[in-house]
Amino acid sequence: MTRVRTTMWAAVVVGLAWLDTAQAGPLVAWGSNIFGQTDVPTGSDYVAVAAGGSHSLALKADGSLVAWGWNASGQCDVPAGNDFVAVEAGGHFSLALRDDGSLIAWGWAEAGRIDVPSGDDFIAIAAGSHHSVALRSDGSLAAWGLDAHAYPLPDGHDFVSIAAGGWHSLALRQDGSLEAWGSNMYGQTDPPTGNNFIAIAAGSYHSLALRSDGSLVSWGEDVWGVNEVPEGTEFSAIGAGSAFSVAARQDGSLVAWGSNASGKCDVPTGNNFLAFAVGSGHSVAIVPEPTSLLGLLSMAIASFVAARLRGLRR
Repeated sequence: MTRVRTTMWAAVVVGLAWLDTAQAGPLVAWGSNIFGQTDVPTGSDYVAVAAGGSHSLALKADGSLVAWGWNASGQCDVPAGNDFVAVEAGGHFSLALRDDGSLIAWGWAEAGRIDVPSGDDFIAIAAGSHHSVALRSDGSLAAWGLDAHAYPLPDGHDFVSIAAGGWHSLALRQDGSLEAWGSNMYGQTDPPTGNNFIAIAAGSYHSLALRSDGSLVSWGEDVWGVNEVPEGTEFSAIGAGSAFSVAARQDGSLVAWGSNASGKCDVPTGNNFLAFAVGSGHSVAIVPEPTSLLGLLSMAIASFVAARLRGLRR
């Protein structure tokens, strides 16, 4: 999940305390809805979201999980409990981080996709199409799943952020430099040099990074113009999917580019998005809870329009 911020921030280790400052709100989703992955549940107590291949997950303020969409492999059968602090969605599996620093995964078990490493020192997670990456409190990395061990993990204890894509992974070091490993069929693991990066995202076959000056850079497979990032230095958060990317501006609005199959680049209007997650062909976001009749009416209209658009695309 990507949390939207209205000001730029320095690259710091992601900790478990982020929930303390998370603002809860209702959900909105757009893009492919073949399996109901954009039919968001009701409620206004969501603090984190995740989007996978054809399913979605959300974390509630009470620490419990909810999932919807395609459930052929049990990827939507969320574990019980109120001790979760982060959630990720892979191709056909799901991954969560507990408040004690331990991991749990469920869904498609083949090739070790849900064989999480033991330990209670994990502080961040990332799920790709067939593999996952986790960040430990000492700044080191762990990985598992299909072909996860075919590529050596970068050495070091200075990593602060991670991302997992189709068949590759990214990591951000404390000094602002990038590491990438995995399949490099389209150059997706050839990151740009420099020490001015503060956020990363991995799509199916492309990669995306945010610089400290608020500008974007993308590399890897350049189909549908996915590497033709929007100009400007006002971006604050990023996400990458299958041949498309999404970014948040400092004013809280969203922009998307690349393939627009099933309307996955038709981001909702407004500048009040709190967080968003990008899946293979859909996205999910958290918006503030409406506090007025006008706000409620606007949300109802937006939900109706989104539902109509999904119906027309089926």
